[in-house]
Amino acid sequence: MQKILMVCLGNICRSALAEGIMLKLIKENNINMRVDSAGTSSHHVDEAPDHRTISNAAKHGIDLTTLRARQFKASDFEKFDKIYVMDKSNMSNVLAMATTDDHKTKVDLLLNTSQPEQNLEVPDPYFGGEQGFEDVFGMVYKACQHIAFA
Repeated sequence: MQKILMVCLGNICRSALAEGIMLKLIKENNINMRVDSAGTSSHHVDEAPDHRTISNAAKHGIDLTTLRARQFKASDFEKFDKIYVMDKSNMSNVLAMATTDDHKTKVDLLLNTSQPEQNLEVPDPYFGGEQGFEDVFGMVYKACQHIAFA
């Protein structure tokens, strides 16, 4: 079983959304995969996803209400086969905790799954409007489809 971790800054917008999308794809398609999400910051630990993220995901049939934020830990390198980060800052923070080359090879930008080797970032919608959340949903959903059906 492949184990995947989604990572952003606070684990209340992008990575929580990615986890929710993957959970739905896994369930609906009977995929042998496990997914979790985390943030590089401890600021939102144990909080539910941002209400705008929950609302936007619900419009697409995805329930995020049971998810709770947690902080990325060095032990996650041992628990997961692949660690997808949302932006280069998240990547830098995660790689700073890597202790082996194997750990480093597990980390990649999420959008490299749908747009290989372009190193594009999923923008943080937290300080933007509703359209930002919708745009992020589209990017993340497409990337998650590539992971689920690769």
